[in-house]
Amino acid sequence: MAAKYAHQDDNIITVIQERLDSLNKSERKVAEAILRDPTAATRYSIAALARAANVSEPTVNRFCRSFSATGFPDFKIRLAQSIATGTPYVGQNISLEDSVREFSDKIVLNTIASLEKARQALSPKALGLAIDHLIQARQINFFGMGGSAPVAMDAQHKFFRFNIPVMSYDDPLMQRMVAAGSSTGDVIVVISYTGRTREMIEIAGIARDTGATVIGITAPDSPLSRVCTIALEITDAEDTEVYMPMSSRIIHLTVIDILATGVTLKRGKDFQQHLKKIKDSLKPTRLPVD
Repeated sequence: MAAKYAHQDDNIITVIQERLDSLNKSERKVAEAILRDPTAATRYSIAALARAANVSEPTVNRFCRSFSATGFPDFKIRLAQSIATGTPYVGQNISLEDSVREFSDKIVLNTIASLEKARQALSPKALGLAIDHLIQARQINFFGMGGSAPVAMDAQHKFFRFNIPVMSYDDPLMQRMVAAGSSTGDVIVVISYTGRTREMIEIAGIARDTGATVIGITAPDSPLSRVCTIALEITDAEDTEVYMPMSSRIIHLTVIDILATGVTLKRGKDFQQHLKKIKDSLKPTRLPVD
C-alpha cells in the first residue's frame, strides 16, 4: 500500500529525491516538476502541476498517494512542512537569501501546515471538557508569558463578552498572587508553547492546590501539561527556543477562538441578543461603507 513508501513525518522533499530513480516515467516527471521549485509547487492547483509535468491529473493523484498522502491537498501540506531551512532567531523555515515572495510564502504555507497538524492532534473530548468548565466558571483568568502574553490578552478580549469576570496577566508575580487567591469555581487558562517554563508550572500547581480548574494550552506530555486539570495539547514542529514564534502563536490564537466559539454555542440562541448589543455599540465609532 502507499504507506510503505513514506511515513507521514518524513521530509517529503528528501523522500522524493531518494526515490527519484525508482519512479516510472510519468511519476518522475511529476517529481522533477516539484523538485525544480518546491515552494512554487505548493501554490499549484492539481491541473497546474499536471501541466508543468506534462502528465494527466490522475497521474498526479497517483504520485501523491504513493508518498502516503490522501490526495493532492494533503500532499501540498506535507510539502509545505518540508520547506524548512531555518535562519536562527528569525523563522524556522526562513533563509537569509529568500526574496520577499519566498519568505512570505514560506510563512503562510508553514502556518497552514501547522494548523492542519494541530487540527488533527486536538482532542475533541478535552476541548469539550474545557468549554464546560469555562461556561460554568465563576471567573476566568488567562496567563501567558513572553510570546504567549498577547494570546492571553486576545483571550480576554474574546471572553469579556460572556458576562463572566475575565482578566489576563503576563507578569509572573501577579499570576502567582491571582493563582493563590483562586478557589473552586475559578478557571485559570495557562498558555505556554513549550510547557517547560518553570514559573508557569509552579503557578499552575499553586492554582490546582486552591481547587481552581487549570486549563493548559501547551505541548503534549510536557511538565505543564501534566500539572493541569485539562490539557489542550498542541503538536507543532516550531522550535521557539531558536526561532521567533510564528505558527505556534497562530495555533494558540486559533484554540482560543475554538473555546470562545464553544462557549457561545453552549449559551444558546437567547445569548445571541447580548452579543448583538455589544456589536451594535461599535457602529457609531465607524465611518459608513462607501
